[in-house]
Parts: sequence; structure tokens; C-alpha cells
Amino acid sequence: MTVFAFAFYMFAVITVASGLMVTLSRNPVHSVLWLILAFLSTSGLFVLLGAEFVAMLLVIVYVGAVAVLFLFVVMMLDIDFASLKGEMARAMPLGLLIGVVLLMQIAIGVGVWQVADGSQGLRQAVAPSEIENTRALGMLIYDKYFLLFQLAGLILLVAMIGAILLTLRHRKDVKRQNVLHQMWRDPAKAMELKDVKPGQGL
Repeated sequence: MTVFAFAFYMFAVITVASGLMVTLSRNPVHSVLWLILAFLSTSGLFVLLGAEFVAMLLVIVYVGAVAVLFLFVVMMLDIDFASLKGEMARAMPLGLLIGVVLLMQIAIGVGVWQVADGSQGLRQAVAPSEIENTRALGMLIYDKYFLLFQLAGLILLVAMIGAILLTLRHRKDVKRQNVLHQMWRDPAKAMELKDVKPGQGL
């Protein structure tokens, strides 16, 4: 067995095992930690495929931001896990049925899989010896598919603005700071001095 094959099987086994532990762990904090391990091992698979840029993106974005955010949210929320386990046990038959159907679909897909002639050459945008992976990806995104990339960014911007407008609500029962009102206030009217006599309240 070559070093490449050993590394592939090691990362693949770790990815599958950590993915199973994400769903089987009873502690949600442990589930997030297993998810981080799955992301790291998946990035190792991307490195073996020659996609170093995608591997670094997976580590920086998912492990460094998304998974840490999940961990903070899980640790900060006060969730009644006993009631969640009861609901999960009640929905277990339906979940098992869906899982069996998905496994059957995967088995059917793998069983009829055939590699077409010349498919390996069609998967490569450019020859690996001519240009490195990151530069080839940049040339595809910012040169060949530049308009589609900008259009996707515009759609995401519109979606973000729409989400902000849909969730923006001005509630009358919430006190809000008015900076101009604070700056324009008259100190003589804002404060009132009272002469409190000894033994008497206000």
C-alpha cells in the first residue's frame, strides 16, 4: 500500500466515523467537536486531491468560523435535552425509514456507476503542470465566469438586504437612544433641585 492510499483511507475512515459520532453523541458540545474533526479530515482529502485552496477555505471558514459559532451557541443556550430526547425517540421509526431509503438510493447509484472514457481529462480545467491550483481557480472565477460570479454576489446582497428589512421592526415598548435629543437638551430643564427638609421624604 502506498503512502497516498494509506493517507486517503485514514482520512476517509476518520471522516465517516466522526460524521457518525456527530449524530450519535448525546452531548451537543461533543457533536460540534466531532464535526470539527470531520471538517479537518475532509480538508485532508482535498489536499490529497490537489485542491489546496479549497482545503484551506474549509479549515478557515468552517472550522475557524462556522463550527466555533455552533460551539458558542450550543454552550450558551439553555436547552432541555431530556425533552428533546423524548421527541427524538418518538420520531425514531420515521428517521430509520428515511435512513434506509437513503442508503438504498446510494447503493443503487454506486451499483450502476460507470466511468466514461476520457472523463478524467474533462475534469481538469487546465493541465496541472502548467499552472497551480489556486491560480487556475482564480482564472475560472474572475475571468471565464466573471459575470456569473458578480451576479451571484448581487443576489446574495439582495437576499441579505431583504432579510434585514423583513426582520427590522420598530417596537414602541422598547426605549431607544436618541442622540440628538440628548445633545439638544437644556441642562436647566433637565435637572430640578428640591429642598428636602430633615425627617421628611420627597
